[in-house]
Amino acid sequence: IFSIVVFGSIVNECYVNRDSQNPELLCIFNENENACSYGIAIGIIAFFGCIFFFVVDLYFQQISSVKDRKRAVLLDLGFSGFLAFLWFVAFCFLANQWQRTKMSRGVLQGADAARAAITFSFFSIIVWVVLAVRALQRYRLGTDMSLFATDQFATDPSAAYPGYPTGSGIESTDTYQSPPFTETLDANPKGYQVPAY
Repeated sequence: IFSIVVFGSIVNECYVNRDSQNPELLCIFNENENACSYGIAIGIIAFFGCIFFFVVDLYFQQISSVKDRKRAVLLDLGFSGFLAFLWFVAFCFLANQWQRTKMSRGVLQGADAARAAITFSFFSIIVWVVLAVRALQRYRLGTDMSLFATDQFATDPSAAYPGYPTGSGIESTDTYQSPPFTETLDANPKGYQVPAY
């Protein structure tokens, strides 16, 4: 959502005419076209990256290969960290160019959009850092292979049934209790004698 706000506000309101006689559109960030282009590019990359990783998360449990699951988590980690860095650069670049902008009538028209782009690029840094940390936690959780292992068994009817998982190795100290509503049986029923050896 933040990426949509950033590139949407730049595209819609951050290009203004220099004056009424010159129809050329200029970027309001110190008339630096690179500032607007960078903000738009990072916003679009982040938007499509979010869609891609959302789809990967939806189908993550259906990825059967352990190596493919590990690659997906590493790709998420790398992409999130890289995009956090790119958003940091975008925030610094846009804020610096906005600080150097000379206020004019055209600039004042898009000032709110420029401030929104700067503000949401800052929020995007925080969001992508959080996503990178979550991906790192997911990777560390997967080092014991529980994340990358599948819970599904082979559908082959001739495949052997997997054994029970091993316990913790600590025996229970609970005593056996008989189920409720059962009759107590005599140890030596009538008519049967325990043989003496």
